[in-house]
Amino acid sequence: MNKEQLTKSSARESRKGTRQVSKWLFYLALLPVIWGVCAWQGWAWWSWASAPPKTVAESTTPVEEAAVSIQIPEGTSSQKIGRDLEAAGLIRSASAWNMWARWLTMQDRQGGFKAGTYQLSPTQPLSTVADKIWKGEVVQQSFTIPEGWSLQQMSAYFEKQGFFPAQEFMAAASQVPYAEYPWLPSGLPHLEGFLYPDTYQLDGDRITPKAAIEQMLGRFEQLALPVYQKSQQNTKLSLKEWVTLASIVEKEAVVASERNRISGVFNNRLKKSMPLGSDPTVEYALGIRQTKEKPLTFKQVETPSPYNTYINVGLPPTPIAAPGIASLEATLTPENTEYLYFMARYDGTHIFSRTQAEHDAAVAQVDQKVRSGQ
Repeated sequence: MNKEQLTKSSARESRKGTRQVSKWLFYLALLPVIWGVCAWQGWAWWSWASAPPKTVAESTTPVEEAAVSIQIPEGTSSQKIGRDLEAAGLIRSASAWNMWARWLTMQDRQGGFKAGTYQLSPTQPLSTVADKIWKGEVVQQSFTIPEGWSLQQMSAYFEKQGFFPAQEFMAAASQVPYAEYPWLPSGLPHLEGFLYPDTYQLDGDRITPKAAIEQMLGRFEQLALPVYQKSQQNTKLSLKEWVTLASIVEKEAVVASERNRISGVFNNRLKKSMPLGSDPTVEYALGIRQTKEKPLTFKQVETPSPYNTYINVGLPPTPIAAPGIASLEATLTPENTEYLYFMARYDGTHIFSRTQAEHDAAVAQVDQKVRSGQ
């Protein structure tokens, strides 16, 4: 090959190399654009996949009503949860769910999706739905037990609320769990008086008599028991006697300012070995409730029963209701008074008397007002 041919060949190779370099430079320049397009498409997909399946504006019912109840059994995998949520219309993409689940796992290696019943809305984004299940924010039902309620009243309330049959609650309340609560007095036939009146929350899939009773016993242990233990050295009342007397005070006292005085009257009668003469104990024994228009009759008051404190001296065999903390405290701090009697005016207050004669006069005064319609 002569010199001229070498020069031409070298020129061709140079032009070929230049074209290859230009092609690679073009591809390199195009790469960020491709990455940008892919990133934009990925972000657009994620924005769609993680968004709520339904907006509030699209919902034809309030958010609360649009909520869907979904149950996650124990041992359900995160992939299965995602598929179930997508099928229920609560998320848009099970694939997006799996990606978010892996992200949550990386952030909290000790955490995990928790079993239970959840109330979820299709107007919530995927992250919110996942967060609720990750934290175990299961559906909860609240129930409120007022002060002074008996086991019978509690059982009727639970049945009316649709939680469980009244008979199931009464049966569970007759099983005294000494192993879990060794402080409970021995020989109790049931848990009357020891189920603390308060407002409670139960997980939606744990609404059982046992769960409700455990919560109420736990609250008694937390709030009421320390009150007794703190004053135990200053009272002759046993734990059962304390709760029993407090339950009677709870049923008798309507006005808070009279609570300690009523406790003082009962304390005086116990010291003198006089019958307590408490109407609520007769009502409890007979399973009735007197009213202003229909008070207890002499026949009812004379009906024999271990709970009838008109014919029996001392305290009934068990509490007759669930006392609140105010009545429990008042029982340990009775008012120092000379009163031995009190008569209800039917307006929440009472007439207190020192002697039988004063008490009879008070009874006559109230009866006359009732007959006159005052």
